[in-house]
Order: sequence, then structure tokens, then C-alpha cells
Amino acid sequence: QVQLVESGGGLVQAGGSLRLSCAAPGSAGPINSMGWYRQAPGKQRELVAAITTGGITNYADSVKGRFTISRDNAKNPVYLQMNNLKPDDTAVYYCAARKQRFGNWDYWGQGTQVTVSS
Repeated sequence: QVQLVESGGGLVQAGGSLRLSCAAPGSAGPINSMGWYRQAPGKQRELVAAITTGGITNYADSVKGRFTISRDNAKNPVYLQMNNLKPDDTAVYYCAARKQRFGNWDYWGQGTQVTVSS
């Protein structure tokens, strides 16, 4: 089963920054959209940000102006630059990828922990 490879999580103080990275193995084939989700304890998994091969992005309202999703090219890897982090950003962050621009996500990463201390 194809799994995305994530890196970059960790512990940071409020106001600090982290950068997450995610890559899809070659066996995944052509990828269109990639995105980041997060899940905090006791909460549902939520979309944080997503980007298409054409560079169209969308963000959760809670991270607009603080987080930036980007890709080196139309393929992968994908990055999530997180600035001005808040304790509410603490969660396990998951990378996702799909072959189509819209629809269900085909592949997921194992998750990386982000902890923001106050």
C-alpha cells in the first residue's frame, strides 16, 4: 500500500514556526492535489490546506495568514510553512494526496506530531 512520507513535526513555543514536508513515492503515480489535515485529541480530522498542480490553494479560516502550502513543481514534495503558531495548532498533522483535482484522497501519510507550548 502506498504511503506518503512526512517530516518536520516537533515541539515549538507559541509564536514560533515549523515547516512540514511530504513526498509521495514513485509508485503512487501521477498526483494532482496534495493537502494537509490535522487531528487534535478528541476532535475530528480537519483540512488545514490543499494545493493543486496548477497552484490553486485553499486554507482553513483558522490558519489563513499564518500557514502557507507550496510545492516545488507540479508534482511533489509539498510543504506546509507554519508561522505564528498557537497552542490550538497542536495536533497530529497528516499529508494527503489524490490523483484527481477533486474527490476522495487516495493516499495518506502516517502523521507527524506538532506541539505548541504556551
